[in-house]
Amino acid sequence: MSGTSVDGLDLCYSAFTKTEHNVWNFEILKTETYAYPEEWEDKLLNSINATATELMELNSDYGFYLGEQVQKFIRENSIQQVDVVASQGHTVFHQPQKRFTTQIGDGRAIKIVTDIPVVYDFRSQDVLLGGNGAPLVPIGDQLLFPEYDACLNMGGFSNISLSFKGKRIAFDICPVNIVQNHYAEKLNKKFDSNGDLARSGNVNVEILETLNNLEFYKITGPKSLGREWVVKEVFPLLDQMKTEDALATVAEHSAEKIAEVFRFYHLKNVLVTGGGAYNTHLISKIREKTETNVIIPDPVLVDFKEALIFAFMGVLRIKNEINVLSSATGSSTDHCTGILL
Repeated sequence: MSGTSVDGLDLCYSAFTKTEHNVWNFEILKTETYAYPEEWEDKLLNSINATATELMELNSDYGFYLGEQVQKFIRENSIQQVDVVASQGHTVFHQPQKRFTTQIGDGRAIKIVTDIPVVYDFRSQDVLLGGNGAPLVPIGDQLLFPEYDACLNMGGFSNISLSFKGKRIAFDICPVNIVQNHYAEKLNKKFDSNGDLARSGNVNVEILETLNNLEFYKITGPKSLGREWVVKEVFPLLDQMKTEDALATVAEHSAEKIAEVFRFYHLKNVLVTGGGAYNTHLISKIREKTETNVIIPDPVLVDFKEALIFAFMGVLRIKNEINVLSSATGSSTDHCTGILL
C-alpha cells in the first residue's frame, strides 16, 4: 500500500483461513513500512504534474521499485511461502465521473522481479462499471471485522464502511492527512504529531463554514475524493491564513464531518484505523461531537489494516470470488477485480 499522503510504503504479510461455516479469519504475520527516499517522495508527489511520457516511465520504474521492496521484505523476514502479491499501486489521477482512475506501479514489473503471482490494478474495472473505484476495503470490513457497526479509515482521506438496510455501504467522508501533512511540511514537520500544531492554532469560523458547505458534502450515495479536488477546493481556502490556523481549521472540519456521519447512522461502535488514529487532537474532537464509541485497536492493525485488506482482496481474486461490493462503490454489479499475473 502507498497512500495519497506519501508517508511510506506499507507491506503486510498475512495468512487467511476460511472455516467450514464460511467465516474468514486472518493473522498478520509480518509488517514493515519503508519510508520513501526523498527522490521517490518527490516523484510521487509531483506525478500529478507529469507529462504522459513521464508518467509511463514512472509507472514502469515504480513497478520495479515495488518489486525490489517486496524482495527486500521477504529477505529481511526470512519468508518462505508467498502465494500472491497484491499491489494497490499509487494513485495519481482519480476521476471516476470521467470513467478513469490511474494507479502507477506496473504489476508486470513486480512479477519480473519477484517471480511470484501478482494481482494489481484493483480500481479500473470498478470505474468502468460506473463505480467510484473506491472505497474498496468494505469487502474486508464486512468479512473480517463483522463485530463493529462501522470501520473508519483515516489516511489521506477518511472513508467509512457500514451495514445499512441490509447492504454494506461506504464512501469517502473528508480529507485528513493529505491536508494536514501539506501544512505541517510548511513548518518543517513531516506530519502534525498528535495534532499539536493544530491545537496551537485558531479556527477560522468563516472558512470552516465554507469548507463544511463544499458541494461534495451535498452528494449522497457512494462518492470518493482525490488529490485534484483538494488542490482545487481546499488549499485555496486554507492558504489565506496562518499555517497553524489552517491546521486548526481543517482539524475542526474533519472532526465535524466525521461526527456528522456517526450521528446520522446512529453508530454505536466504530473501529478507527489509519495514521489519523494517532492524532489525539482530532480523535478528541470527534469524541466531543458524538456519543459513538470510538475504538482504536492495536497499532499494528491501525497501521496495516488497509494493506491487510488488499492482501485479502488478492486472495479473493485468485479464488475468483467477489472482492468489490457495488453497494460501496456505486458500480453496476458486485465483481471480482484485479489483473492477475
